Amino acid sequence: MPIKNNLSDTNTKATMANLINDDMDFEIRSLDSMCINDSQQQHPWWYNFKYLTIGIVFGIVFVKAEIISWFRIQEMFRLQSFHMFGVIGTAVVVGMISVWLIKKFSIKTIHGESISFHPKKFNKGQVYGGLLFGMGWALTGACPGPLFAQIGTGALVISVVLVSAIAGTWVYGYFRERLPH
Repeated sequence: MPIKNNLSDTNTKATMANLINDDMDFEIRSLDSMCINDSQQQHPWWYNFKYLTIGIVFGIVFVKAEIISWFRIQEMFRLQSFHMFGVIGTAVVVGMISVWLIKKFSIKTIHGESISFHPKKFNKGQVYGGLLFGMGWALTGACPGPLFAQIGTGALVISVVLVSAIAGTWVYGYFRERLPH
């Protein structure tokens, strides 16, 4: 009996559709991690010093506001103080207003490039990732933002957390295609 090898076979069509959907899903997921609003302009190497300056100022603000304090973070997770909830809530409100203003007035970057927002599809991996992030934050008293400020204040043990964060990012990148998204 000869083997059927035409695309009219129902099973072959279903298999081809699944392969196309899997490839499309991979392509769509890979776009989620790309910076779509990345500047297309080329700048000299010293151009990035402005980001270093902003980062240093940001770190000083974190230290002065006690946002990097392990004790403040523990108070937040034990629901003993409003301090961190107030800071995070204020950041969320400022972010919402900023995005609304950018969309409403079609604000462009300082180089005249347009800013576009792309909808993100919700998936259960975001819940798992958020829980994992929160557990790590509660255990270490550090999240990626203030790690360098904590190290800069002399809390050198946070270097272990920094190395762990880098290793975790590498592991995720290595296994990303095999993880459920």
